[in-house]
Amino acid sequence: MTGSRPKTSPLDALRPAAFGADPSGERMARIRRSPNFADGVFTNPVAASIAPSGSMLKYLPTYFRKEERARRAPAGNVPVYPTALAELAAPPASGLRLTWMGHSTVLAEIDGRRVLFDPVWGQRCSPFAFVGPRRLHPAPVPLRELGRVDAVVISHDHYDHLDMPSVRALARTGTSFFVPLGIGAHLEHWGVPAEQTTELDWRESAKIAGLTLTATPARHFCGRGLRNTQHTLWASWVVAGPEHRVFHSGDTGYFPGFAEIGAEYGPFDATMIQIGAYSELWPDIHMTPDEGMRAHRDLQGGSSGAPGETLEIGDAPGGIMLPIHWGTFNLAPHPWHEPAEGTVAAAERAGATVATPRPGQPFEPASPPPVDPWWRPLATAPAGGWPLLAGAAPASGADRPGPAGEAVLQA
Repeated sequence: MTGSRPKTSPLDALRPAAFGADPSGERMARIRRSPNFADGVFTNPVAASIAPSGSMLKYLPTYFRKEERARRAPAGNVPVYPTALAELAAPPASGLRLTWMGHSTVLAEIDGRRVLFDPVWGQRCSPFAFVGPRRLHPAPVPLRELGRVDAVVISHDHYDHLDMPSVRALARTGTSFFVPLGIGAHLEHWGVPAEQTTELDWRESAKIAGLTLTATPARHFCGRGLRNTQHTLWASWVVAGPEHRVFHSGDTGYFPGFAEIGAEYGPFDATMIQIGAYSELWPDIHMTPDEGMRAHRDLQGGSSGAPGETLEIGDAPGGIMLPIHWGTFNLAPHPWHEPAEGTVAAAERAGATVATPRPGQPFEPASPPPVDPWWRPLATAPAGGWPLLAGAAPASGADRPGPAGEAVLQA
């Protein structure tokens, strides 16, 4: 869908291309018709504050105290998986394989097709090359060597999910883009042909190559420029093939709608759930590891209990959870390793299956590898050492406390 270009001003020449473009014309008219658009903005399924709550003074020490900054980054090189390209050359035996490339970028090979979620290969999630959160590890696979994908799915237009250089590179391959309402304006501004883009409202679906892609609700917000007007939608996504189906959360706070999504579109062979970049300063728009596990159980039809209640082992839902939105960029005050460690602990309490691949490590949900706490050698161990993990890979130095409670690094 195209629209007439917005009115321009002399200041537009100073606007970085990465800011994208505001929806206009026919595109904006469709946005106004959306049942999720009210009083000039898109609205959340459950009320959410998108501005930090409490005093920002609580947040500043993470930027200015040396010890706090150190906790927010790995204490060494992140062990990117070295043979991803070779393993991706053969089709998955089960028909479904996931490869987490870091942050929220996941390649899903499903029923003979390839879907790439939130591709971010840039060095910074920023409109500028010289400032903004920088990658903590290299991309596991060069984008030019990834090979053709059948569909690129975008959850929303924040810089850590919608990366202009990655979009332009993928567009040149002729692949199709599936995006929430309004985001097509950004892609059109960057030269993506209109026929390669499909924009969907929540609960709308489109088909490609035997797959059905459905935009589903999420609890978040949007914006790339200075105004951040809520004229582009955010979404989670369901991708269903003839034999398998997966769910990608995008960015979202916890809300009861996960159970509704699971009831209508699930259950899922795998869920990819945001569990990082959370803070008590913005509790409504990002999930903690416990909330992420609660969402996974809701999506699979399991009992998740009341919000804030600790999950305990019960009737474990089927399907595996892949934690995403952590490890690649520093976007919140929590320790770098905490999202992964917290998710593994939540999975044990809930009796759920979780995957902990290294960036670039392909795995098949039908036969997931043992839990691998690969982040532990790069983080400070808690007093008394790391807890033992049920079903984990054989114990290594990652599970032993070193001097002064620090993890022992492996040779």
